[in-house]
Amino acid sequence: MFAERGAVLYDSDSRAKALMNESAELREALIAEFGIECYEGGVLNRPYLASKVFGSEEQLAKLNSIVHPAVKADFLAWVEHQESDYCILESAILFESGFDALVDKTVAVLAPQSLRVERAMKRDGATKEQVEARINAQMSDDELMARCDFAVVNIHLEDVEKDVAELMYRFRGYIDEKSR
Repeated sequence: MFAERGAVLYDSDSRAKALMNESAELREALIAEFGIECYEGGVLNRPYLASKVFGSEEQLAKLNSIVHPAVKADFLAWVEHQESDYCILESAILFESGFDALVDKTVAVLAPQSLRVERAMKRDGATKEQVEARINAQMSDDELMARCDFAVVNIHLEDVEKDVAELMYRFRGYIDEKSR
């Protein structure tokens, strides 16, 4: 919704997936750590990799130590080419990845877990167990709320649209105030 309203947006999850397919350096590191099965037909085998890391904190930490530095570098290079007053960094694991240090303000987007599971299953074609494993690897909603500057409850579309419009107005004011 931010992008639909003209904000420039960096989607860290999409970029991470793209980088894992495009970067020879990442490909080599992932194969070295998780095996040749990480790639099938030259494309990242996401179900295989997910089966290796979700449910194992150690394996997930290894994956993150490989991918996060590449995404961070990609984001910082991307920001340098933006001409907008502000940019939005979308990340499901903003705090876990340390990317919160790269932003001025943080927004939690929350929904009941059952709704999140249903939406992710529909979007990704994943099983309930796979989605729940991903959710369990993320920060709890309570901790997220305590660490974020703003929160949006993503249940009803019209409420989210109002919240996004309000946040964009606030961010504009924050930028104006900061530049004085």
